[in-house]
Amino acid sequence: MKALLRTVTARPAIHSHIRPTNHLRILRAGYATTTTTMQHSVPPLNDKTLLKNQSYINGQWVGAKSGQTFEVTDPASGKPIGTMPEMNRDDTTAAIEAAATALPSFSKTTGRERAKLLRKWYDLMQENAEDLARLITWENGKPLADAKGEVAYAANFFEWFSEEAPRTYGDTIPATVPGNRVFTVKQPVGVCGLVTPWNFPAAMITRKIGPALAAGCTVVAKSPGETPFTAAALAELAHRAGIPAGVVNFVTALKNTAEVGETLTASDTVRKVSFTGSTGVGKLLMKQSSDTLKKLSFELGGNAPFIVFDDADLDAAVAGAVASKFRSSGQTCVCANRIYVQKGIYDQFAKAFTEKVNSFKVGSGYSDGVTHGPLIHDRAVSKVEAHVEDAVKQGGKVLTGGQKMPDLGANFFQPTVIRDMNDQMKLMSEETFGPVAGLFPFESEAEVVRSANSADVGLAGYFFSKDIQRCYRVAEALEVGMVGVNTGLISDPAAPFGGVKHSGFGREGSKYGIEEYQVVKMVTMGGMGQALQGS
Repeated sequence: MKALLRTVTARPAIHSHIRPTNHLRILRAGYATTTTTMQHSVPPLNDKTLLKNQSYINGQWVGAKSGQTFEVTDPASGKPIGTMPEMNRDDTTAAIEAAATALPSFSKTTGRERAKLLRKWYDLMQENAEDLARLITWENGKPLADAKGEVAYAANFFEWFSEEAPRTYGDTIPATVPGNRVFTVKQPVGVCGLVTPWNFPAAMITRKIGPALAAGCTVVAKSPGETPFTAAALAELAHRAGIPAGVVNFVTALKNTAEVGETLTASDTVRKVSFTGSTGVGKLLMKQSSDTLKKLSFELGGNAPFIVFDDADLDAAVAGAVASKFRSSGQTCVCANRIYVQKGIYDQFAKAFTEKVNSFKVGSGYSDGVTHGPLIHDRAVSKVEAHVEDAVKQGGKVLTGGQKMPDLGANFFQPTVIRDMNDQMKLMSEETFGPVAGLFPFESEAEVVRSANSADVGLAGYFFSKDIQRCYRVAEALEVGMVGVNTGLISDPAAPFGGVKHSGFGREGSKYGIEEYQVVKMVTMGGMGQALQGS
């Protein structure tokens, strides 16, 4: 996502009936007056102390040692909304040292003690859910309703792992050597470096911190430079929850992101790195970690296939495709990227799907009724436009959308549906990460599975069918880490989240998530087979 994306010249409207809102009016009405600390308009918060413009290290709010800051931009208006510290290697090292200092005592706490801390953090997120959602919409752009859903989802990871913390069981193993007794214990891996993306400013953080703390680890979290205010609010709630100083540290950076990441990977003190982001950056972090042999978990790029068979429930398939493709304006790693529709229902599906997309309301996330907001920045818009241009040049037919929406702002793009897609188009091999749905026709089950598996990534896959045997066959055949059968939404704190191939490795959430932050220690006790004394 950080690669340079070519800019495509704007062209005349293809379809202009997707309903925009009066963005400028909503923007002005939705924000409170300027504060003295942020020097920019801020959303109306019930608790204004949640809005921080510093990083959180060793239980203290601090700026960068260099004094440098970076600007955060509202993607809806394109205007700056605040600043955060531009931290570097020295700041990151200080955070690592704080985490290392806190580790010996925190790792010795009981699972029940850690559970209480996570539960308190969860309770505080619930109490401040409205404010957290407003911060997410402010810096990420997603509609307020979606932001509220994210806060609930994010908080659930703390609840889930508060319940897992006391239940990290070891094993008793029958030994092959007489007189030996063998058992295992699970221990925290140590200081963890966590690097999270901007598309879920709250949930991607809690999904990593929750299991880390449950296991007894301490963390240094690199907040996303595009959306650091949500992370800072979570840090404030951690402080209120009584998380000990140094256990949770948040480092902010934008242009120094690579330097921060390299500091985490090069440090012998950091024993685990968890990263969510692009495949290219994941490969770089893995190379950088090789000298220190860290434990790693990567949730990387996706190019999710979404398959609709002739025997599918058409209405359910349309609803599932809309949810999977267009949630967060297509800016999630598990969004459907290639929608395959069997030829027997292709035209019918295309018509019904397009009608649903035409009902979207695009605009500022604070506006009532808005279903879809802006893309995160102009580079994302350029990539989306490039994919549309490429598809049209190669024979794709735009059914709706297909152009930017400058009346709303520079980062808005019409939700788009393109039919008659083929495997030579960019959308086939590149993750769009935007609101463009390409419809690929297919004839047979074997054909579509081969095409779906042709990608070098394998995060999520979806399909709709009423045939129970097909459901098992295709679910087992798809080369992905997660499969949605007759559903377009698969994320759940109780379910393991992760991919295969170039989509990474490791699992987040579920009972498996805590294992990513643990090491298994085996203990063998010899000379244990003596006869009972006094016999």
